Amino acid sequence: MSWRAGDDLASRPWRGRVRDYDLFKEVTIGFIVVALITIGLVAVFGSPDEPSITLQNWSTSQPVDFATTATAELAGTSDTAGYGPPYNSTAGATQTLGSLDLQSMSGVRIPIDTAKAFVIGPLETLPAVPTAVATWSAASAADKTKWTTNYSKALAAEKGTTLPAADSGDYGPVPELISSLSAMSNRGALDGALANEGGFYNLNYTPAILFLGDGTYFQNLAADQHLTGDQWGMMNETGNYPGQSWLWLFSFFYQVEPFASLPNADLVIVLIMAVLTILLALLPFIPGLRTIPKWIPLHRLVWRDYYKHQRPVATVPPPAEHKAH
Repeated sequence: MSWRAGDDLASRPWRGRVRDYDLFKEVTIGFIVVALITIGLVAVFGSPDEPSITLQNWSTSQPVDFATTATAELAGTSDTAGYGPPYNSTAGATQTLGSLDLQSMSGVRIPIDTAKAFVIGPLETLPAVPTAVATWSAASAADKTKWTTNYSKALAAEKGTTLPAADSGDYGPVPELISSLSAMSNRGALDGALANEGGFYNLNYTPAILFLGDGTYFQNLAADQHLTGDQWGMMNETGNYPGQSWLWLFSFFYQVEPFASLPNADLVIVLIMAVLTILLALLPFIPGLRTIPKWIPLHRLVWRDYYKHQRPVATVPPPAEHKAH
């Protein structure tokens, strides 16, 4: 005895138990129960509502870190300046797997000159442009490197407490540029200037996010909230929580070897997730994988009431062919 070949489960008549119920009543009760549970959980485990982080917060609370990062942007030594595509064409900045280089394949689609985008450009929007902007723009590359290197060393020597005096070294126009940018940020004008670089509407937040990410202020805030990459990454919740549940598989690989130590971990994990996604999408078409429910019939446990009342149908063998005599 067995089921008929090709028997469509969805077309079989229901032979399980049947009972009446009020759909409206069921929905209403379900809504009330879920609402009460949600309100109770919010009252006990409610997440804090952290305000948005701005460049103004950064420059006023940690002026030396802001100045250090702005100097690195001028020098072209920040993380963004050496990131590679899609921001610049820095050699050797991309992650590769053999000859595969997805980052370079995308090309430089959002070109960013960090000195121009984060320092000089915003200062040029001021009603009274600092004279240091013209001095910097007219200087040679060698002079710019010398000035920013000297000023960066002076900032590091101050151990993050005060800005070095403008006349304490050969810094060229850098101290004036940094102080003007800090004053602009302290007034809250730098956030708007960076957002407006792409046009009239304040919709492009990429420059501000990149600038903020190059410093340590944002990273320290993430560490204080237990949201760093060695846990579960940045998200819209705060506190020591596991993060977005849908990111668990993607983040999982970063926590285990050998992926945690790979220099091209991002590329390898992206490829792994792409393969897993394709397998999931093609699951109904892959022999072996698509028959897993047949060999592990969990659906029969879920719908046990239905299958309990089913009767096996005898398979009628096809009529034998008569040979011609």
